[in-house]
Amino acid sequence: MSTDSRPAVVWFRDDLRVADNPALDAAARSGRPVVCVYLWDDASPGLRPPGGAARWWLHHSLGALDAELRVRGASLLVRRGAAETELSALTSELDAGTLFWNRRYGGAERRIDAAVKSAAREAGIDAQSFGANLLFEPWTVRTGAGTAFSVFTPFWRACLSAPAPRKPLAAPTALSAARQPRGLRIDDLALLPTHPDWAGGLRDAWEPGERAAHDDLASFVADDLERYREDRDAPGIAATSRLSPRLRWGELSPHQVWHAASAARDRHRGLADSAAVFLSELGWREFAYHTLFEHPDIATVNIHRQYDAFPWPRLHPGALEAWQQGRTGIPLVDAGMRELWTTGTMHNRVRMVTASFLTKNLLIDWRHGEQWFWDTLVDADPASNPFNWQWVAGSGADAAPYFRVFNPELQRTKFDPHGDYVRRWVPEWDGDDYPEPVVDLAETRRAALAAYETVKGSAQRA
Repeated sequence: MSTDSRPAVVWFRDDLRVADNPALDAAARSGRPVVCVYLWDDASPGLRPPGGAARWWLHHSLGALDAELRVRGASLLVRRGAAETELSALTSELDAGTLFWNRRYGGAERRIDAAVKSAAREAGIDAQSFGANLLFEPWTVRTGAGTAFSVFTPFWRACLSAPAPRKPLAAPTALSAARQPRGLRIDDLALLPTHPDWAGGLRDAWEPGERAAHDDLASFVADDLERYREDRDAPGIAATSRLSPRLRWGELSPHQVWHAASAARDRHRGLADSAAVFLSELGWREFAYHTLFEHPDIATVNIHRQYDAFPWPRLHPGALEAWQQGRTGIPLVDAGMRELWTTGTMHNRVRMVTASFLTKNLLIDWRHGEQWFWDTLVDADPASNPFNWQWVAGSGADAAPYFRVFNPELQRTKFDPHGDYVRRWVPEWDGDDYPEPVVDLAETRRAALAAYETVKGSAQRA
């Protein structure tokens, strides 16, 4: 077999798209026949298995990716096992010449990718990785001292002063498919819930896949970007982008979102303020991933280690379960938790309120909340989910100060003044069946401040 005819293998992970996919683009440009593979890696050490709602999304997004590849003359090969083992076997079986993928930023993921690259190169295979899922690679945005940023505002200022993110790559119009080896069906991965099938609300709320993702982006930019700054904190108004699961699974790249919003701003000067706020939310996602790069154990270990001394007393038996089920007697919290269970997502303002209530009113360790969100969010990713939980708890990068306790009743009257959001998810709110609050908000706020004072004291003694 000549060098040029040895296949190019494209390894898909959290980049389930054909447009603006640098790894796929490189394979298409190589002139080689292409094999596109997704590995369900449940064997490599250190990888965090996706939660139930995320697995539901993944199943359908893989199907949509396969359909997009088939339009272009290829298809998606699905296999299961440890990445290094399976990719070595696959590239040997195919006598592959190249192996391409887009980078990941977690600790275990980077170790796996480095081992795969080393093994491939030892076997004479040209292995290359690409930046695809962040606007700025973590090692390119540093302080003047050469360290990682720990505060968002100077971090984002540094990003905005850097060269603008590259323009998105077009999807390949045609792929020369290599001989397809044997693989699994997507159904064989058993990603969907069956007994019971609890995903009806997810099906009603979402259509996973790249085409639907582009429809959502176009609709948001055309219809909602103008009022994003003004209305984004009101959960009863459909003013947010709903693009977070699209970015989490890579159905959209941040470059596509950046340039779509920027182009709209450039066409309509009145969009400047809203576009800046929206793009800063992309920046917050970047900040989360840069923090993950520096703190790979972010899902389990406090970034600020003095919070290891925080007393999580679990004073209220049954409160965690009440919070999970949306039955705390606190209307905005309950609405958010029921929205989460039904749709696999939650309005961002309400995410902050529910997280603050768990950690600073119920005094329950943030890791319990992070794990629940990990299992129930369709957009739960290894950076943003733990990063935001640590931010609310006070233990993370650029964290909310320990004395900031969101009052869920004040938040409700400010951001849902007519009760539209609460009544949608908690229809019994005004009736006799709605439970009494599981805790007194003022009393538990005082208890939280007292507990946080112990952390402050331990830090001063250290």
